[in-house]
Parts: sequence; C-alpha cells; structure tokens
Amino acid sequence: MTNFLTWMTILLGLALFFVMLFRRLGLGATLGYIVGGIVAGPYVLNVSGDAEAINRVSEIGIALLLFLVGLELQPSRLWRLKREIFGLGLGQLLAAGAALAVLVHLVLGIGWGPAAAIGLALGLSSTAQVLPMLRSTGELNSPYGERAFSILLLQDLALIPLITLTAALSVGGDPDAPSGLEMTGLTLAAIVGLVLAGRFVVAPLYRLIGRLGERELFIVAGLTTVIGAAALMHALHLSVALGAFVAGVMLAESPYRHELESDVEPFRSILLGLFFMSVGMLLDLSVIASEPLTVIGLAAAVIALKTAVLYPIARGFGSKPGRAITLAMLLSQAGEFGFVLFASAAAGRMISQDQASLLGAVVTCSMATTPFLMRAIGALQRRQPDKHVDLDGPEFSPETNAIIVGYGRFGQTVAQMLMGKRVPVTLIDLKASQIELAGEFGVKVYYGDGTRIDLLRTAGAGEAEAILFCHDDPDFGPEQLAPLLEAFPQASVMVRVFDRRQAMALDGLDVRLLQREVFESAVAMGRAALDSLGIADREIVRVEQAYRRLDDERLRAQSATGNLHEGMEKSFAHQPLDDEGVAAAKDR
Repeated sequence: MTNFLTWMTILLGLALFFVMLFRRLGLGATLGYIVGGIVAGPYVLNVSGDAEAINRVSEIGIALLLFLVGLELQPSRLWRLKREIFGLGLGQLLAAGAALAVLVHLVLGIGWGPAAAIGLALGLSSTAQVLPMLRSTGELNSPYGERAFSILLLQDLALIPLITLTAALSVGGDPDAPSGLEMTGLTLAAIVGLVLAGRFVVAPLYRLIGRLGERELFIVAGLTTVIGAAALMHALHLSVALGAFVAGVMLAESPYRHELESDVEPFRSILLGLFFMSVGMLLDLSVIASEPLTVIGLAAAVIALKTAVLYPIARGFGSKPGRAITLAMLLSQAGEFGFVLFASAAAGRMISQDQASLLGAVVTCSMATTPFLMRAIGALQRRQPDKHVDLDGPEFSPETNAIIVGYGRFGQTVAQMLMGKRVPVTLIDLKASQIELAGEFGVKVYYGDGTRIDLLRTAGAGEAEAILFCHDDPDFGPEQLAPLLEAFPQASVMVRVFDRRQAMALDGLDVRLLQREVFESAVAMGRAALDSLGIADREIVRVEQAYRRLDDERLRAQSATGNLHEGMEKSFAHQPLDDEGVAAAKDR
C-alpha cells in the first residue's frame, strides 16, 4: 500500500509539473501528460509501477470522451452541420486514410488490408488536443471552429467501425473473441439493447433523480451509465468506447444533458490525463532509439500528407486560403485513438509489437508538433496582414456618421443600438476570423488597425460625428488616444476600458465617455441579487445610486493621485449604508 501511494504521488506530481510547464509554454496539456509518463516510465525514472494496469483504468477516460461526443449528437445540431460532418469530415478521413495506407505499406511492409486499417487510424486527429486549443482561442463556435469540430466528430464516429475492422482483420489474440460476422451481429444487438435500456430504464431514472434535486446522484448516475454500458460491451468482447458512445447518444435529447456534461467532464479530464501518461510510460524508447529517422520521417510524412489532403478539401467547402491552411495544420497530427487501435492490432497480430510501438511514437511526435505549427502560422499571418486578400479595407467603406473600432461582443451590441435608429456605421476590426464570422450573418466589417490615424482618416473619421473604440485592448493608453483626439476634434470619442487602471490612465483626456466593460452588467446582476433576497425596490435603487456615486468619487480620487488604494473608505466593504437603508430592509 505504501509503495502504491508513493508512486501515485510521484506520478501525479510529474503530471502536475509537466502540464503546468507545457501550458505555460503554450504547448497544451496533452503533450505534458505524455512527457510526464515518459519521465515516470522504465527508461527514465522507472517509478511508474504497473503501467498496463494504469492504462486499463485510464481507458475509462477514452470511454468518457466518447460519451461526451455522443451527448453532442443532437439531431438539430447534426442536421445543421450535416454538410461539414458527412462531406468535409468523411472526405478528409477517406482521402487521408488512403494516402497514409500507401505510406504504411511502402515503409513498414504491412499487407494492404492491415495497412488500410492503420492508415485510417493515422487519419484520425486528436480531439483531446484540438478542442481545448479552439476553446482557449474562443474560436470553437466560429465557422472555422465548427468545421474543425465537424471533422473531429466524424472521426470519433469512425472509431467504432475502425475497431470492428481491426478485430475482423485480426489473425489471433483472444480465442474467446467472436468472429467478424458474429461481432457485427453482437454489435447491432448490443446497440439496440442499450437504446431500449436508455429509453425504458435510464431516462425514467434521470427524471426521478431530477425530482430529488441531488447533484451527487447525477454524478453517480452519469458514471454508472457510462461504465455500465462499457462493461456490457467488454463482456461481449466488443468496443468499450462503443458502449460509452451509445450511452451518450441515448441521452443526447435528455433535458439533463448539460448537467451530465458538466458532471462527467472533471472525471473525463483526469482519466484522459492518466491515459496519456500511460501512453508515455508504455512508449518503447528503445524502438525509437533504434530507428529515429524512421519515426521522425513517418511523423513528418503523416503531417505533410494530412495537411496536403485537407487543404484542397477545405477550400472546396468554402474556407478562405488562410483559414484552410490553418485548419489543415490544426488537424495534421495523428490522434489518441491511434494508441487504442494499434494496441488492438498488435493483440490481434495484425502488426508486431515493435511496429505498434513505432506507430505509437509516430503519433506522439506528430502531436508534439501541433502547438509549434499553430504558433508558426499565427506568427506568419501576423507578419503578413496584407495576405488577407479577401478582406476589404476601410478605403472601400461609404461615408457614415459613426465609426466603431472592434466588432467583438461589446462592439456588436453598440452597433446594433445605432443600427436600430438607422444610423450609418463603419465597422473596423483587426481579426480576420471575426470579420469572416460577421460576414456569415450579413454584416460588413472592414479589415484594419482602427487605432491608426491614417486608416481612420481613410474610413472618413475627419467627417464622422462619433468614433467609438470598442476593442478589447487593456494597453490602449493616452499615447495612442491623445493623437487621435487631436486629429479628429469634431468627433465624440468614446472608449471601452478594461478596468479601473485603464480608466485612470485615460482620465483627463477630452473623451465623451469611458465605459468599463463589465460595470453595467455587474450592477444589473447586483440589482437582481438584491431583488432575489427580498430587498424592497426603493432600497435597491438607493443602493445603486449610492454605489455609483461612491464609485465615481473613488475613481476621481484614484485618477488624481495615481494610487489604486485611494478612496478605499468610500467602498461599501468599509462603509455600508446606514441602518435605515439596506439593513432595515433586511430586518423587515
């Protein structure tokens, strides 16, 4: 027991260290887990204990990932993305799989049947690596992000037939496992059984739990559903991932879907992290050391082939050149499901254990390149802003009364208010992705840096009545704003500021309004919170008025002295309203 606790502590400590390090370097958590596993493994510190046992337990993380994918398969979303999923996604997988099958056959000398299965496995990308990258950049719900999601979703769906194909091509392994034909029949029967169980057992159970209102029961029920479905499939010698996936699908239309997603996500993240650590532990570094050029060459070939295949397909589906190459490179790596398929292929003697280790190293190397590739293409696009050939600059804009710089979530609201009274507006943004997204909704946004005098002059700022800086730039200070105020004195200038510090820095300039970006929404929530606690309406108004007055006094004092701590005594934390105010209302 002591040994177990010791190496688990070391294991989790290594995971924590390397994930923090790699996130700090902008390389993502997945690579950190794999490197942590390599360090813990037999070729470095040799403190990993039973890596095979960890791998078996952590494969539940893969099952939970497929469960969450199944939960995403709402008919409405599938229908909306059907063209991208079954056109772009399927086209990418088949084309990349065919190209990689030829590569594997020529380099490793594997027969055409197994090479086809291995090629398709390498054609899968890493859902666990790509989706967090899209979330971190805020692009998951953009057209570009939805195309990436659609491809990943099709690939996740393809895992099930790929597992079946791998089992059918196996020439050995588990003697009790069913044949390919038997497996197909058992798979269909198990899916039907799980769907029926979901409708007549699981759904009523969740309704009962929903009436009880105990969140802990949702967590237990969610894990029981996933693990129970996976256990049934395992008992039938079928795919554990398939069972978890079907469990997610049968709950996709449940009113408790979002509750399940939030409850299962932490377990998925932890177990998936352990899965990647076990991959690092089981990675045979001696195979890599004996054939380094083969591993590096194959990894480079996988990235090049997948990029070359996806780019023209993405262009054919309407992606602009810059977005198409970014999408192709984002999905150029091989994915985590490759480890599962290679292990299954080795167990079934489709390939040797050494070949499985070599292919696992190829997957790891390809995943390691993705953060660097994305950084490189991002830097290239920033250095060559004029390469956005399809984006019009403000020189093409008509004469308008107002110019809005920054068309994000803040600028969109401001623009809508003006458009509501038919006020002509020129919209400027520096993010190509934001401009493309606006174009999807029929809004014309011009490309350029709206803090430059020459560009604003081109946009008609010399005659504009209002210039509204709605961009999210906490470093937009007096040195940038003062020349603009001098250049366009006739315009009312308003600025969205990030926080009090930026407001203090800009205070004293001749601007019509400095609007802290979350101030009004926070006041609105404060009002709602007081109302929910039974505070009388007149007292809510009194609290709001007093808070606005004291906050304004504090900000003026802070701006005058440059000291953020000035006026602390005017905060409600130090000076609540008197007993005739809020306290009296609470007593009533």
